[in-house]
Amino acid sequence: MGDEEQIVKLFEDGDRALMAADVAELRRIYADDYLQYDEAGKVSTRQDLIENLTSGKIRFVSMTSTGRRVRLFGDFAVVNGSEEDELEQAGRRSRVRYLYMDLVVKRDGKWQIVASQLARRP
Repeated sequence: MGDEEQIVKLFEDGDRALMAADVAELRRIYADDYLQYDEAGKVSTRQDLIENLTSGKIRFVSMTSTGRRVRLFGDFAVVNGSEEDELEQAGRRSRVRYLYMDLVVKRDGKWQIVASQLARRP
């Protein structure tokens, strides 16, 4: 499997891990030093993500990714795309649509997501 296919699989595995709150998979997919900036500029770490999912503060009911584009630059890649998610927070369900740009790095022969930037889609 080539690098681009490995990265696409990483993202597909990531969607499944987020919906299942699978901590082991999330630790494999997201780097220890992972940072995510949301549309308001708030920063979250991998640990924040895991705590939000395992505490039930947030639950991904469904995730639909579209328009994913992988651009490889040796041992790192930039991945752009859009997503529509159904979330459950505080007992309420809502849909969010956003664009994302992720930085993926190959460390010790394995790809991991190290950074994400989100922007709301109108």
